[in-house]
Amino acid sequence: MTGGRVVVIGETGRNFAAGMSGGIAYVYDPDGTFMSRCNLEMVLLERIEDDLEAEGLRQMIEQHKAYTDSVPAEQILATWDQAKKDFVRIIPKDYKRMLLHIEKVHGQGLTGEAALLAAFEANMKELARAGN
Repeated sequence: MTGGRVVVIGETGRNFAAGMSGGIAYVYDPDGTFMSRCNLEMVLLERIEDDLEAEGLRQMIEQHKAYTDSVPAEQILATWDQAKKDFVRIIPKDYKRMLLHIEKVHGQGLTGEAALLAAFEANMKELARAGN
């Protein structure tokens, strides 16, 4: 995956996220075993802490339910307050760093292409300092 967002409410295979360079994946992991099937080389595993992000995730699952009549989606939605705690957020390390730089330059008043360029330059400087 190089961009966008994906929600996985079923089982994943082994080596999930291998080659993932952008975007965000949300994996439903009620039994806590997903980490053993994820390639952790390039990604971070996080919990969903932001209410707005949790709401967006819920809406994606609602759309899936509406289009497919998915029983797992229905069950997740019926127990949403608990189920949302069972999702793992998977984000590439480089992608997250770039998003943080973009957020920072937006806070400095830059927008559009100027913000992206400034964030890219800040990211490159950080990588050069780290020796990557």
